[in-house]
Amino acid sequence: MKTDSCYNHSMPPAREIQAKSVLTKSGIADYCVNCYVGCGHGCIYCYARFMKRFTGHEEPWGKFLDAKVNAPDVLRREVKHKKPGRVFVSSVCDAYQPAEMRYRLTRACVQILIDAGFHVGILTKSKLVTRDFDILHGAENCDLGFTLTTIDEHLRFRIEPGASPTWERIAALEEACNKGIKAWAFLGPFMPYLSDTDEALDALISAVAPLPLCQLYADKLNPRPGVWNSIASFLKRYRPDLLETYQKLFFDREEYASYCADLGYRLQAIAAARGVAEKLNKVF
Repeated sequence: MKTDSCYNHSMPPAREIQAKSVLTKSGIADYCVNCYVGCGHGCIYCYARFMKRFTGHEEPWGKFLDAKVNAPDVLRREVKHKKPGRVFVSSVCDAYQPAEMRYRLTRACVQILIDAGFHVGILTKSKLVTRDFDILHGAENCDLGFTLTTIDEHLRFRIEPGASPTWERIAALEEACNKGIKAWAFLGPFMPYLSDTDEALDALISAVAPLPLCQLYADKLNPRPGVWNSIASFLKRYRPDLLETYQKLFFDREEYASYCADLGYRLQAIAAARGVAEKLNKVF
């Protein structure tokens, strides 16, 4: 199954807001930049839904979006008096979600950061980033990663309804490599017993193994409290037979630890079989 691009997906209208700050301290890198509040990709496993506590939005995650329309202007001021460092784009939204087609805020901010000598690290699930290859190409102080969760397009559409299909992301990764952009893949989070079977993991790793990526990162599904309701709703609709199993993983620490150890072992074995063990970094 090959679906059309994510830009045909029904997206929430954006509310235009003014930001006081854009370049903020981060636990992932030195800084992060988020030009949007909320995310139209609507991934069911997304940890960033906790942002609703601070924004006052009552809509479900994936059904609201704020665009910080003054983000480039604010960032131009901030880079003048902040020490250059690594900047993660983005930490609580996807910087290249469909709204970026209209607003072009991420593009402007990435250009500002590159010109100011900051190192930009982008992680996205959207092929829209290929629009900006003209500014990423030739820039030594940037790298680009794509999140890849499954080759199964039926499952992908259900868990990441607004994101680009996996095959489009892999094609964009290949294009980035061909243009000399430092590229990597983030594999996961994996849906237990759905996208983490040996066959599913092998299909995903095999799809990226031929690419000259600098690194592969892999992560498990994180049982954060705010994520459970979204995961449970998905399971009740599509896989009620797995609901009890997921409950144990989310709420039984020993069960979860055992699952993670097994997943890590299998990932390493499959990566070795596909010749990319030296590139694999498990972040759990």
